[in-house]
Amino acid sequence: MTTDQGILFAIFAGFFIVLLSGKWRYDLVAFVALLSGVITGVVKSDAAFSGFGHPATIVVALVLVVSAGLVRSGAVFLITRTMIDAGRSVGAHITIMGGVGAVLSAFMNNVAALALLMPVDMQTARKAGRNPGATLMPLSFATILGGMVTLIGTPPNIIIAAIRGEATGVPFQMFDFAPVGGVTALVGLVFIALVGWRLIPSGSQEQGAAARLLELSDYVAELLIPKGSELIGAKLHTLYEEAEKADVAIIGLSRNGKRHHGTARNAVIAAGDALVLEASPESLDEFRIAMKLEFTDATGKEQGAAGEGLELVEVVVPDGGRITGRSAISIGLRWRKRAVLLGISRQGKRIKQRVRSTQIEAGDILLLLVPNDARDDIVDWLGCLPLEDRGLAVTQDSKTWVAIGVFTAAVLAASFGWLYLPIALGVVVVAYVLLKILPLADIYDHIEWPVVVLLGSMIPLGAALDEAGGTQLIANALLGLTAGLPAWAILAILMAVTMTLSDVLNNTATTIVAAPVAISMADSLNASADPFLMAVAVAASCAFLTPIGHKNNTLVLGPGGYGFWDYWRMGLPLEILVLIVSVPAILVFWPL
Repeated sequence: MTTDQGILFAIFAGFFIVLLSGKWRYDLVAFVALLSGVITGVVKSDAAFSGFGHPATIVVALVLVVSAGLVRSGAVFLITRTMIDAGRSVGAHITIMGGVGAVLSAFMNNVAALALLMPVDMQTARKAGRNPGATLMPLSFATILGGMVTLIGTPPNIIIAAIRGEATGVPFQMFDFAPVGGVTALVGLVFIALVGWRLIPSGSQEQGAAARLLELSDYVAELLIPKGSELIGAKLHTLYEEAEKADVAIIGLSRNGKRHHGTARNAVIAAGDALVLEASPESLDEFRIAMKLEFTDATGKEQGAAGEGLELVEVVVPDGGRITGRSAISIGLRWRKRAVLLGISRQGKRIKQRVRSTQIEAGDILLLLVPNDARDDIVDWLGCLPLEDRGLAVTQDSKTWVAIGVFTAAVLAASFGWLYLPIALGVVVVAYVLLKILPLADIYDHIEWPVVVLLGSMIPLGAALDEAGGTQLIANALLGLTAGLPAWAILAILMAVTMTLSDVLNNTATTIVAAPVAISMADSLNASADPFLMAVAVAASCAFLTPIGHKNNTLVLGPGGYGFWDYWRMGLPLEILVLIVSVPAILVFWPL
């Protein structure tokens, strides 16, 4: 072992030991590890920050922005309402979402599949009142498993196919991975749905106290029935089922400025009526999209279905504020500031007047619809205090299919090799900005920067380990260790070592390192290289122990609220199960 190899192994060991202690956040530890490598000379200074421009880091950042665009466009609401039921048990939800994720991952890049389904899963968790951490990790693992089934599902399969082509002249084809990958994925999905999710730390299963403290009472709000609405002529009670599905309470109907309660249940809906609702901002927006309702301004006129160029802001009313003791109408909120009072939350008390006519009291929490460029000015003018930004946004539901179309086209272009995945995702982000689906000013708010720092710091260290011969050292030791062992044991050891490397390096680098070793093993046994290459393809994809081995695990790290070591609880038994299932499957479908 050389000095550089020893230093790098020591840095990696120290990195994992410090993370295990739980005293410091993973991004800080990773950055310190990178600086240690630079100071000791094992990482070149000019390559120190190369990880921040690495495709893996760029993909993770872009996917988070694209996911936000899919949410803002209403695509996520569309998927959630058509196939997801928040009333299902966690196990049933994971079975359905995991199955859908695995199937999508087989025919599109598994990172893109997770990008589409992750916001759906988070919306469902919100409606079900549970922490998204209970289901995001299972979804990530499911999309990783599904990607093993076809050539285009995951980068290791593409690399293995190319290496096989160089070695034999004939690369693996689209569905050559299906027999082994399909069996392994199916067994893995069953484990995740029945057992795996129960192994996630309890802190990720339920909403924490901090999250509950941030929850606000529902707002009393109004949405307008526009001209030409399909709801015109229907009775109000026919909307109750859809309202319940969106977690909205219909508490009345307002017509010609007069509020109707109780008997309004059987009222026949007319154009210009305003539904009086009690809901959270997210539920209110979902119900607006589902029923094709409109915002209203101070005169009851339509504000616009999409709310383009507008954003939601929550403020608390203090003593002495301009609006304290006055109503939105009397203060001229609409005509003076082009803003709309959408809802009022008053410590659980029922608002009996129309929202825009209600006299505002100190302590009220207001939900405002304001122009994107005037938020701070309006809040100051009202004399209110803004609440912490919860990421509320006005869904651009008129652009749902445009957003889906752009995303689908980019995924297809990447899947068939017409565009490099980071470039394809970058095109999606630019298109979403130009189409005004995502405001340019909000793009960077959707990126999990601690995750970017983690990846950007660890990638140069992994590359340095490879350049210093550390991975080859492991490969040589593996060849010596397996001498004289039966074929199944050699395959199992090869897969176990490849999985371990993939948990530390990224799966692409691991495949490039392990594939030549697999071919050498096959040559030493005078056997076909195919089963050994297939073993590397499966093992390199199955990086379930850490968030840095696979981009999908990195993507859910922040949104799921996981710690660095939370992955191994479900990941370790899953990796063992993959070994138990895939080794016999390889020997059956790809005999020596």
